[in-house]
Amino acid sequence: MKYDIREKSREPDYRNFLKVLSGEAPSRPTLFEFFLNDPLYAFLLKKDRLVFNNVNEYYMERTRAYETAGYDYITILACDLVFNMNDPHSIKTKSLNDAVAIKDRVSFDRFIWPNAGDFDYSRLDYIGKRLPKGMKIIPYGPGGVLENVISLMGYDNLCYAIYDNETLVHDIFEKVGSILVDYYKIVSPRDDVVAIISNDDWGFNTQPMMSLEDMKKFVIPWHRKIVEAIHEAGKPAILHSCGNLEHLMDDIISVGYDAKHSYEDNIMPVEKFYPLYKDRISILGGIDLDFVCRATPDEVYKRSMEMVMSAERGYALGSGNSIPEYVPFENYMAMIAAAY
Repeated sequence: MKYDIREKSREPDYRNFLKVLSGEAPSRPTLFEFFLNDPLYAFLLKKDRLVFNNVNEYYMERTRAYETAGYDYITILACDLVFNMNDPHSIKTKSLNDAVAIKDRVSFDRFIWPNAGDFDYSRLDYIGKRLPKGMKIIPYGPGGVLENVISLMGYDNLCYAIYDNETLVHDIFEKVGSILVDYYKIVSPRDDVVAIISNDDWGFNTQPMMSLEDMKKFVIPWHRKIVEAIHEAGKPAILHSCGNLEHLMDDIISVGYDAKHSYEDNIMPVEKFYPLYKDRISILGGIDLDFVCRATPDEVYKRSMEMVMSAERGYALGSGNSIPEYVPFENYMAMIAAAY
């Protein structure tokens, strides 16, 4: 494989990633990826498949794979907090109206809300004690504010309820938002944590999932509180959010997010996004996922190299979203090889 970097020597150094998040130039090209996939983790480790007996061992395998690929951190879901037990997590795609748990005030009052403090966060301790030298942890959330409200209500129901029962909508956002703030207050202060991802998909290809007015009324205030909780612990906050957020970028920046992740060419290529926002927020990833799948390895390498060379500061190389199983291994390796 032309772009195989598995034998190359590259020691992790989380300080490079911190420089990216602060808008500075790292000492070497720096990588960012939200998550990869199990076959790719195994490939990076030169195994036929991952071998693990529990969630702690699974995250340790992922940590070794991230180290091999040249990342300075490992992303971890800190606990098994979930809002909607009816949500069919096992399938790869689903309707935004499936498995509705809250339909009205009666079902809201009957709903059993989780308490962030009741969950087991010991996987952070397990990985934290075994981190390779130079690596740290980036915890991410159990879905985001808007995502979890949609999971509980259904997307169509949410849209109707904004007009028919705004008080109920407000109360659901209040519950979900406050629980997520508590989650981030628990995970952010740890010494082995370098930054936090707040993951909450907000948009479609053409616009946000709710009107700008409703996004500012129901969603943005809770993200402000999430960022405040992360910053109070002295950690940078990363927003991972898909969709066309052009008209929300001022809000994203004003609430204090240090970096933005998730880009698509059919919305705005990262090469255009970077010069527009580089002085206001750090940019992570951006090499379009469809491009990484369909282009040749040489084309992926060329585009990735050009992005690395043109982004003088506040940028980490990676895909526009994540690396699912259908991404060819060599194309992924060609992308990250540009950082070597």
